Amino acid sequence: MVDKLLEQGHPVRGFVRQDDGRADALRQAGAEVFVGDLLNIADVTAALKGVRRIYFSMSLSPYYTDAVSLMAAAARTQGDIEVFVNISEYEQSFMTFEKMTLPEEERRAWLGGLVTQWSPQQRAHWVAEQVLDWSGLPTVNIRAAMFVENPLMTWLALEPLSNGELRLPFGDHQLAPIAGYDVAELCVKILVDPAPHIAKSYALTGPELKDMHGFAEDFTAVLGRQVVYVPVDVETWNETYVDTALAAIPHTAEHLKTLTRLMGGGGYRGVTDQLETLLGRPPKTVRWALKNHPRIQKLATA
Repeated sequence: MVDKLLEQGHPVRGFVRQDDGRADALRQAGAEVFVGDLLNIADVTAALKGVRRIYFSMSLSPYYTDAVSLMAAAARTQGDIEVFVNISEYEQSFMTFEKMTLPEEERRAWLGGLVTQWSPQQRAHWVAEQVLDWSGLPTVNIRAAMFVENPLMTWLALEPLSNGELRLPFGDHQLAPIAGYDVAELCVKILVDPAPHIAKSYALTGPELKDMHGFAEDFTAVLGRQVVYVPVDVETWNETYVDTALAAIPHTAEHLKTLTRLMGGGGYRGVTDQLETLLGRPPKTVRWALKNHPRIQKLATA
């Protein structure tokens, strides 16, 4: 996103938590860098000075709603914000108040049978959207489906992939993951010309709705060797991969486990054409995204 905006001649200020190599990369690209804490209202207010258009994204965090609320408060106080592009989640497109307050067994049936509650992160995104709505800021919610680059499809799957197996807990259900590249390009378009998008929420998926056997074919093509899909029980998969890899980050682990239960039960539904309409071109395929993923590229050359 930063590169695309700079190439078009737009000044960019990046808010970073640490002044490290990534911050240096932003400076070298031509962006201004502000080092601060998203949970410190003084830092957030200082970072916004002179800014009219905001793109907000934050890693999974127990304090996600706090950060969005502080950014919204600072933006509202400043009073001249032209757009607040909020990276949300595809689940928000069906996380209506009505559905969230159904009796437990009705919620379970609606969500695919394996889960009745949202993860803390999903709840945080829901609350964040309410806060932005209440704030009166000119907001655009980007409700993107699971990214192809999601750990579930990439680094958590690397060991089985090295043995020619795509081990995932999604049964025969179909998914339409989205390439991060496309979401970045769309956000740039909105930031450059926000007027047509204000007060809208976009439910975005990738262009290909396919089951895991189809994804195994994509991995086969990208890795240059045979990959077969091996379905695994959801809870067994969570214990084997998520709990082992993310024991030190329980908030992130709980979110990923909720996603596997939602998708493994068939509750992560649907495909939309909004992304193609907004981009004015076909979205990138799963195969394209995998070819351009560093970890998958490294595995392909191993």
